[in-house]
Amino acid sequence: MSLLNMTLIYRGIVGLILLLVLRCLFDEKDFWRQATAALVLIPLVLRLLMLK
Repeated sequence: MSLLNMTLIYRGIVGLILLLVLRCLFDEKDFWRQATAALVLIPLVLRLLMLK
């Protein structure tokens, strides 16, 4: 499996997790759980964009 394919699979997995956390963020009623989901989103977005 080439490095390009592995990178695309990795980005796909991160994108899927990102979408699930976003859904959790908007479905959740508790403020602190929303805040936690928002903090989890930051590293996921950075990883999706391949930034450090």
